[in-house]
Amino acid sequence: MTKETNPLIRKLGASIRLSGEERTVLTDLTRTRRRFASGKEIIHEGDTEHRAFVLLEGWVSSFKILRDGSRQIVDFQIAGDFIGMRSVLLRTVDHNVEPITDIVAASIHLDEVMELFSSQPRVAAAMMWALSADEAIVVERLVSVGRRHALERVAHFLLEMRARLRLVGMGRQQSFPCPLTQYHLADALGLSAVHVNRVLRQLREDTGVTFRGGVVKFGNIDRAMETANCDMGYLDHGGLILE
Repeated sequence: MTKETNPLIRKLGASIRLSGEERTVLTDLTRTRRRFASGKEIIHEGDTEHRAFVLLEGWVSSFKILRDGSRQIVDFQIAGDFIGMRSVLLRTVDHNVEPITDIVAASIHLDEVMELFSSQPRVAAAMMWALSADEAIVVERLVSVGRRHALERVAHFLLEMRARLRLVGMGRQQSFPCPLTQYHLADALGLSAVHVNRVLRQLREDTGVTFRGGVVKFGNIDRAMETANCDMGYLDHGGLILE
């Protein structure tokens, strides 16, 4: 059996047993691809141009810039994720999106989404599941920033990324590639970069988790999950499993 290479199909396939026709529809939806360089914003807060993307390769961050110039990263998107989907529904864009690495993304338009929802209700349900899972991630991040202590936050975040990457075939049981810097983690988790550095050192000593050379490795998954007080049920990777 050929391994599926389209990350959107892999992701939605976790919630729906896709037919050949449905796979073709999703392949067509992601056919118009563009490359974007890292560090160049592709969606800007306040824009009125309505566009969205499916990320096919690379990592991006969604964030807001505060009045004092500081940045709060709301989430990171990986292959298979939708980017800026709210942008096709809201009058003005409410956040910024910037590639962390060079990326490949398929542009999608409101009329394509509406046509898909009308003609492919099962695929539409799977898309709603995926978007709901994305919202659950943001809610969990809010809990981390507001209530978890620093060690829990970092451990929880790394385990969450492990689960998300494994869903689309980009991570292993004990490791995953990660292009993020300590500054990215700091801006996402409400910590300083210096504090993140100290926490990563403590996490390594306590659980064997290492973050070096763009790779996160878990020495003891169970210990890491205990440290994070972790329940990944909110990711709901079992999905709908529609027949």
